[in-house]
Amino acid sequence: MRRICAATGVTRKVDISAIVSPSVPLKGRPVHSRQSPRYPHGDRARRATFAVALWLVASGFSGCPPAGADEQPEWLPTPSRSLEEFVEFPVPLPDPGPTVLDDPVDNPYDFSGERPVADPLFRYGSYAPRGYTGKSSVLPSERQESSHFVPLEDRWRIGMPPWDRYGRGQPRLEDYPYALGNLFNPYTQNLFKEDYPIIGQHTFFDVSLISRTIAMWRQVPTPNTPFESTPRVMEEDFYGNPNGFLFLQYYTLAFELNHGDKAFKPNDWRIRLAPVFNTNYLAVNEFGVVNPDVAAGTTRLRGFGTLEEWFVEAKIADLSPAYDFVSVRGGSQPFTSDFRGFIFSDLNRAIRIFGTRLANRDQFNLAVFDQREKDTNSFLNTFNDRLQEIIVANYYRQDFLWPGHTAQMSFHYDHDHGGLKYDKNGFLVRPDPVGIATPHEVNACYAGIATDGHINELNITSAFYYAFGHDNLNQLALQPIDIGATMAALELSYSPDWIRFRSSIFFASGDRNVNDNRGGGFDGIIDNTNFAGGEFSFWVRQQIKLLGTNLKNLFSIYPDLRASNKFQSQANFVNPGLQLYNVGVDFELTQRTRLVTNCNFLFFDTTEPLEVFVFQNNIPKSIGTDLSLGVESRPLLNNNCVLRGGISGLLVGDGFKALYGRFDGTLANLFAGFMDLEVSF
Repeated sequence: MRRICAATGVTRKVDISAIVSPSVPLKGRPVHSRQSPRYPHGDRARRATFAVALWLVASGFSGCPPAGADEQPEWLPTPSRSLEEFVEFPVPLPDPGPTVLDDPVDNPYDFSGERPVADPLFRYGSYAPRGYTGKSSVLPSERQESSHFVPLEDRWRIGMPPWDRYGRGQPRLEDYPYALGNLFNPYTQNLFKEDYPIIGQHTFFDVSLISRTIAMWRQVPTPNTPFESTPRVMEEDFYGNPNGFLFLQYYTLAFELNHGDKAFKPNDWRIRLAPVFNTNYLAVNEFGVVNPDVAAGTTRLRGFGTLEEWFVEAKIADLSPAYDFVSVRGGSQPFTSDFRGFIFSDLNRAIRIFGTRLANRDQFNLAVFDQREKDTNSFLNTFNDRLQEIIVANYYRQDFLWPGHTAQMSFHYDHDHGGLKYDKNGFLVRPDPVGIATPHEVNACYAGIATDGHINELNITSAFYYAFGHDNLNQLALQPIDIGATMAALELSYSPDWIRFRSSIFFASGDRNVNDNRGGGFDGIIDNTNFAGGEFSFWVRQQIKLLGTNLKNLFSIYPDLRASNKFQSQANFVNPGLQLYNVGVDFELTQRTRLVTNCNFLFFDTTEPLEVFVFQNNIPKSIGTDLSLGVESRPLLNNNCVLRGGISGLLVGDGFKALYGRFDGTLANLFAGFMDLEVSF
């Protein structure tokens, strides 16, 4: 039926065919019975519906203004205008589809085989997923019933059409989307690199092979055994040829199985196993270095293998809709307690509870370590107890005071039972061979705050720690001591573009009176310091021996007079301390290469512990000037291949000369170089 609005002149079509002739079969649809689903109550419902429809038509339901009392509406039938002008036959009704839970009268998409398919269903193109996907373990749970919805239940293995983005045949090392791959290509999507689930849609598997090669040539003070056992005739100085070479080769095979939604939320659970195999070689030019037995020569070749990482992790609870969580991890695991590794950085046996708050603005950790002994030459874990417990609790707050600035509060507790321990090379490492070599117990606590981030354009890193506790028999003080020492560090940097200017200061208090019952020299638990040049710095990287112990250890910043291995020795709070002043410039030469330049001015905070230890008065505080130049390169623009290398030197100061100089008072400057190549698959 067509209706013309008197006010607007708009013609409207009204379909009343079903009302006027409800029993007439309409085109394209079957006749409904009196008890059909459309009219479940029969003729009474149809009569009522017909009456309501006529009333609506008569009252002008389509939005036309009411006609005047003496005016005949134009759209009503008149003797001169028949109903056929207003009704068009037949008019198909829209298909409402089957009612809920009812099968359609004639389903053209029935896959049972009992009825022919009237129309092919729309399907997506069968493009292969990119990379290496493996077989899907997702079983179909629903069938396609229409072309409006195509079930794709494995949401990970969705194929994409090939796309030669630049029309150059997809050359290597260019940004091409949807790149093909294979099982042995870790740079594209891979089933064994957690890109596709290995079980269901939420369980992923990762296998990694890591090779790390470290080679170091170095000049460091090397003690000898004058006259009776020296490679050179009539060598009388306590420190001989400083040249040495160290080679370390690590192979790590890591397996990890985890469950979750990857980037969308934290893992529900995680299992990791990582065996490590090491080969190490040391060559020096003096006897009694590779082994106390001078007959062992001047070279040492060792190998060692262990299960370095092994842990199970599980999420305990979700704390908010923003994916805040709390999880627990138990087993041998890596952990660094602060931003720069000043106090504790190790991979060892522990139970750790960690999580986030306030939409990941806050993070927290509570870790309890039950240390295992380290292998002397590879620094890998053994399966023997170290008799040392370490507790670490810290809390991070992002955007502290300024956006992009993170603050951390932390507490450490070190309970070292000590005992008697000789390393694999035959050297005494516990207790330290300083003063009286008597087993003793150290209970040390560290409370501190650290920050890292930027304030507008200024990058800032800072740390302050106070150590307190008790050592029941310090080997240098020859008595029990109460610990009270401080450490402070500050680094400021500015990066206008591809150049970064840095300046930093570092202070670790020294013990100014060895004979009292106070230990004022600051020492970490197991530090791995990334500060003031870090691994490129001569002072931080090198191990410097002093008589039967070390002035400082590998990758440590503290001159703490600990034994030959910081992992096996105990913290010592009767030490000279350190003052360090640093300037440096870093250059981002390319997207792949970074150049690091660094200069450190080094001083002992006090020299009294050294004077007592070496029986020498008036030792100056100057250690020297540490100069270094380093290069870091990522040739593949990722961390699958990282090459680091550098050269460094120590321009010795008067204090260093007093400790290591020859009988004539001279001491040559010291130099070192290293290469570190890490390749991951």
